Amino acid sequence: MSTAHALPQGWTTIPLRYVCKLNPSIAFDGFDQDDDLTFLPMDRVKSGYFIPNTDKFSKLASSYTAFEDGDIVLAKVTPCFENGNIAIAEDLVGGKGFGSSELFVVRPDGAERKFLFYYCQSSSFKQDGEASMTGAGGLKRVSPDVLREHRLPFPSLDIQRLIANYLDRETARIDALIDEKERMLTLLEEQRAALISRFVTRGLDPNVPLKPSNARWFDKTPMAWSVERLKWIIQSVSSGVSVNASDQSVEGDGFGVLKTSAVAGGAFLPRENKSVWDTEYERLACPVTRNTIIMSRMNTPNLVGESGYVAEDYPNLYLPDRLWQINFDVGRVFVPFMSLLLASKEARHALSAMATGTSPSMKNLAIEEMVSLLVPVPSLEEQKSIYEEVARREATIVPLKDELAKSLLLLKERRVALITAAVTGQLPLEEMTQ
Repeated sequence: MSTAHALPQGWTTIPLRYVCKLNPSIAFDGFDQDDDLTFLPMDRVKSGYFIPNTDKFSKLASSYTAFEDGDIVLAKVTPCFENGNIAIAEDLVGGKGFGSSELFVVRPDGAERKFLFYYCQSSSFKQDGEASMTGAGGLKRVSPDVLREHRLPFPSLDIQRLIANYLDRETARIDALIDEKERMLTLLEEQRAALISRFVTRGLDPNVPLKPSNARWFDKTPMAWSVERLKWIIQSVSSGVSVNASDQSVEGDGFGVLKTSAVAGGAFLPRENKSVWDTEYERLACPVTRNTIIMSRMNTPNLVGESGYVAEDYPNLYLPDRLWQINFDVGRVFVPFMSLLLASKEARHALSAMATGTSPSMKNLAIEEMVSLLVPVPSLEEQKSIYEEVARREATIVPLKDELAKSLLLLKERRVALITAAVTGQLPLEEMTQ
């Protein structure tokens, strides 16, 4: 680890392996196969806390990461590592638990637990971990060897406790503001989601006669609408190839491959998700073209089936094997409307429920399942009217969401900056004792 400033007098640096155990062995003597234990999928490990779940010991013992009360659990895979998915395991059922295989378990034995917990959220630690990641595309991981050798700024244990107590107070204040703004964002998103779900399944007229849909994810639909399987209104489904890509932006005439995070909530975000790609793959690839929907076919359980509408051509941008590009019969489908429909909360749940996989952290959506999804199909004219009405109403919601998102980002950046300054000795001790 390199720092841009000198450490205070009395501080040193020390390899992490000297002050903690990484993925320590854990004995489960005395537990029976039917005993309940805490289980933490990756999506339940948040920034600084976790949401407990339980499952049977017999289902967890063979293939998951074990930990005990007091251990620090830390994501090792992108983007969860960069997002700061970390927590201290506390109040575990039986005192022990299991989590995703994509977690590191860090057990302090020569440093203050809370100091180490906060340090693992600092930009100093994250930058070193990100620079060391290996693997392809969205499955890059921090090496355990790099983690062991990472040099931790190390003051006395008394100062570590002082810093941890100070950060407990200050981050609690920031987290309260973050929680308030996130609740406001959630309410706005719930309003938007309810609006979209109602319009794409029942239309704009609240008094229109309805009929049963025979679909699981929406119960009724207007009498004049048809209910179709996607395969009856899709012209083609294309996928990309497996590639190794860097995290650099595409420049000039370079070729780019999308990351799986390029689609979310009905949005397509290509410019923020490009990586340089060796041009030898060009002849095998599927370029991104306009008026299509890109869908994630392989991802974490809460992201598989995410999709986004492509409004323009991207001739130098290609699909990885984890994304589909779906072309619809434009004689029957107004594609922006279908994008709204597929990104609706209920349709997303239906697609996610179709996904399978042996790992709880990664699911695969088979093409046969995806194209079997039943969807409501109004006339082209009504599809366009619905899309235009949603766009009109969203115009009042989006600025509010953007402003909240901007202030949230600033708060989170402030939190990381404060933690980084404290754990690397940039804050005067006097300031932390006030």
